[in-house]
Amino acid sequence: MKELCIVVPEGNNNLSSITGAYEIFSKANAYRKEKGGSELFHICLAGISEAVDFNDGLFTVKPHMHISAVGKADLVIVPSLNHNYRLALQGNDLLLDWLLVQYRNGAEIATICTGAFMLAAAGVLDGKSCSTHWSVTEQFRTMFPKVKLQPDQLITDEAGIYTNGGAYSFLNLMIYLVEKYYDRQTAVYCAKVFQIEIDRAAQSEFSIFSGQKHHDDEVIILAQEYIEQNLDERISIEQLSASFNVGRRNFDRRFIRATGNTPLEYAQRVKMEAAKKAFETNRKTISEVMYEVGYTDVKAFREVFRKITGMSPLEYKRKYYKAAS
Repeated sequence: MKELCIVVPEGNNNLSSITGAYEIFSKANAYRKEKGGSELFHICLAGISEAVDFNDGLFTVKPHMHISAVGKADLVIVPSLNHNYRLALQGNDLLLDWLLVQYRNGAEIATICTGAFMLAAAGVLDGKSCSTHWSVTEQFRTMFPKVKLQPDQLITDEAGIYTNGGAYSFLNLMIYLVEKYYDRQTAVYCAKVFQIEIDRAAQSEFSIFSGQKHHDDEVIILAQEYIEQNLDERISIEQLSASFNVGRRNFDRRFIRATGNTPLEYAQRVKMEAAKKAFETNRKTISEVMYEVGYTDVKAFREVFRKITGMSPLEYKRKYYKAAS
């Protein structure tokens, strides 16, 4: 039997991703037994304390064992740290070392939402692809520049490392792992029981782009502000860089270093975020919104919108304007 270890970090972190992972894999085990097989995983919760409080002491989790008693795990799941990731990193040195040892010994590791901060701090994610909650991508890039962050991806799968985007999208990762370790039939069954949309691949439709300004390049901040304040313009990056007396290649390099995006990508994200808000809150047509954010070509607008959100403008408007109403 394989060993599945769900870790319980110190700190007031996320309870639902621990209980959710436990329940889904328990259901997968039970389904396998109902079909005449044996349980695939022995599932345990492991931590460095006998009990860990959640939600300001409202709930308490008592791990089955200390991490030192686990031995060799086949799959380790690191839950979400909510937005307490900095605090969690300070109080879990033993767990960070243990994760690195487990990975080197052949364990596969899955992180949920901001749990990726813990795996990155352990050094396991250097040079690898990774996703996390869209709201903390800027902080993650700053703290872990060696990691290939993929903020639009709901799930990444590379070299025995699995990561996922934010909040309750961890359910999609659990179904993905059930299919990987059990089979498609078991994954479909679990998806139906827990009513989880199967085969979701992106979290881009849920992200809210707010600009990346936690840097000290004053020229780039001014350029960002110009882009944000002139949504209806077809901005020429060549002219924008020239207005700051910066060569285009140097301007691009500085912009990427400061924000993680090229100037063109940044302008597109700002414009599409404005378009999303317009679709969510009013009855304006696709063409009206398109002109308001500086596009005159419907095809180009649709292509950029789909690239950033994973949906067409019409699909997005139908989904979110109706919900808002």
